[in-house]
Amino acid sequence: MKFVDEARIKVIAGDGGNGCLSFRREKYIPRGGPDGGDGGNGGSVYLCGDENINTLVDFRHIRTYQAERGKNGSSANCTGRKGSDKIVRVPVGTMAYDRETEELIADITEDGQMTLVAAGGVHGLGNTRFKSSTNRAPRKTTNGTPGERRELSLELKLLADVGLLGYPNAGKSSLIRKVSAAQPKVADYPFTTLHPNLGVIRVEAHRSFVMADIPGLIQGAAEGQGLGIRFLRHLARTGLLLHIIDLVPFDEHDPAEAAKQLVLELEKFDDSLADKERWLVFNKMDLLDEAEWRERVQKTLESLEWQGPSYSVSSINGQGMEQLCNDIMVRIETLAEQHTEEDELASDIDG
Repeated sequence: MKFVDEARIKVIAGDGGNGCLSFRREKYIPRGGPDGGDGGNGGSVYLCGDENINTLVDFRHIRTYQAERGKNGSSANCTGRKGSDKIVRVPVGTMAYDRETEELIADITEDGQMTLVAAGGVHGLGNTRFKSSTNRAPRKTTNGTPGERRELSLELKLLADVGLLGYPNAGKSSLIRKVSAAQPKVADYPFTTLHPNLGVIRVEAHRSFVMADIPGLIQGAAEGQGLGIRFLRHLARTGLLLHIIDLVPFDEHDPAEAAKQLVLELEKFDDSLADKERWLVFNKMDLLDEAEWRERVQKTLESLEWQGPSYSVSSINGQGMEQLCNDIMVRIETLAEQHTEEDELASDIDG
């Protein structure tokens, strides 16, 4: 299934109920006075994070979400019932923007997190509220205020542990097919991947990580060329980047120069993205003999002046994949432990 990462919806909060105009009418009580009750508040619309949802595909079919209107007040000083709230469940990692103002109004980062996106209207006042020593029989009431109405743009940033980075045809889709159950389309032409794909890589029982196959980038992506910045932003929340390099490029460009150009695109888009931990993965080793492969790898590493981790793999026959996945798993666990220690230290300092 294609990974839907954007959607547009309309949220409508409930209007407040109107106040009631009423006077007490009972036998033997000729001047019972005003007894009109207030209306109820309108229901509000909330976004709620749900870890069991991983796409925005449902919002392509249901686009309008409306909370209940508050009930009108009634006689005997009875207040109208509050309108029911509308809870809209979204994947963890969803960001909601007001389409009119482009303001970020919700960033859902945790399961169960609730964020108000449209406030219900305020209740109207019944005529009892306006009784005074000089006005014993008020005929004044107020109506409830309208609930907020908004059109939202929902954007889901991938909450993956590992992001695959590389130009079109570098072999990212083939790699994620090999190590996970994800089934992205694979072909020998650019831009095969038009939507991000998620794959869960299970190293062993209770040890797994999520890998995101991001659509290929080209020179000028930060300015919107090719698939543009629409997909660069999906790399923002990954913990580790795998830079997939094709040493058998179809266009015969120098792999090292192509790699440098891609890093420049990251820097243009976001310095923090360019500073993320990045490993080099040389793909398609099955297409060359061992001596020629080693020569090309060494030449590319020297040209890049690369000092970090590097791996040689084949996404076709799986060569080198097991070692790569095991090392990724260890690194992710190490990073998680470091974050936990940092959080505990910060908590001790605050305490």
